[in-house]
Amino acid sequence: MELTEAPRFEDQVNPLDMIEAILSEQDWSYERPADDELNVQVQGHWCNYHLSYSWHEALESMHVACTFEVKVPREKREEIVKLLALINEQLWAGHFDMWSEDGMLIFRHGVMLQGEAELTPEQAHALLQLPVDGCERYFPAFQFVIWGGKTATEAVAAAMFETAGQA
Repeated sequence: MELTEAPRFEDQVNPLDMIEAILSEQDWSYERPADDELNVQVQGHWCNYHLSYSWHEALESMHVACTFEVKVPREKREEIVKLLALINEQLWAGHFDMWSEDGMLIFRHGVMLQGEAELTPEQAHALLQLPVDGCERYFPAFQFVIWGGKTATEAVAAAMFETAGQA
């Protein structure tokens, strides 16, 4: 079976426009350096997160990447790789990676919008929330391994522990 290229539509909507509209509505600070790129800084509980949204028109695909203030020292990278595998097994959407060159951790997610599909406001809100929620949830696990000397198994178990109420 031979695949043929789908017809291109000139009036395709850039989904980054929807993300930008939500950021403007919420009065969040962001930067739009190009038509296919949008960057935003978000203050989380543990640290600041840098979200980068990219639109690839030819693939009709949007990518979100969220980096944060953690770089893994070389001596901890093997255990962090194990932790990433344990965390990624539990995620329904997106995944964590570690750049091999500098040990930077990143959360990534892609959305395919082929066939004139348009990003809905609900999806756009989710794409703003998903990376931050994932990073907030697992940030302590990364710290447990890097600074606490815990194993990946110990770190993910501690991160998954949920308390009820407040002290």
